[in-house]
Amino acid sequence: MAEKRPFDILNNALNQNVLVKLKGDVEVRGILGSFDVHMNLVIENGEELKNGELKRKLGTVLLRGDTVVYVSPATP
Repeated sequence: MAEKRPFDILNNALNQNVLVKLKGDVEVRGILGSFDVHMNLVIENGEELKNGELKRKLGTVLLRGDTVVYVSPATP
């Protein structure tokens, strides 16, 4: 089995729904539009979640890489 690098996994997640956990116990769900080497993420159709429930719609949002705790596949 080929070794997978973190950027390979992010590349495979492009244009897919993801759940991003941020510092400060904030979660953002949306479509991963793009990312860079600092793990800055562009999320399209973003939604802020609190305790798994929709808090507010954000639209297109840029998440700064140093605030990202994890990126996970998400259900729409």
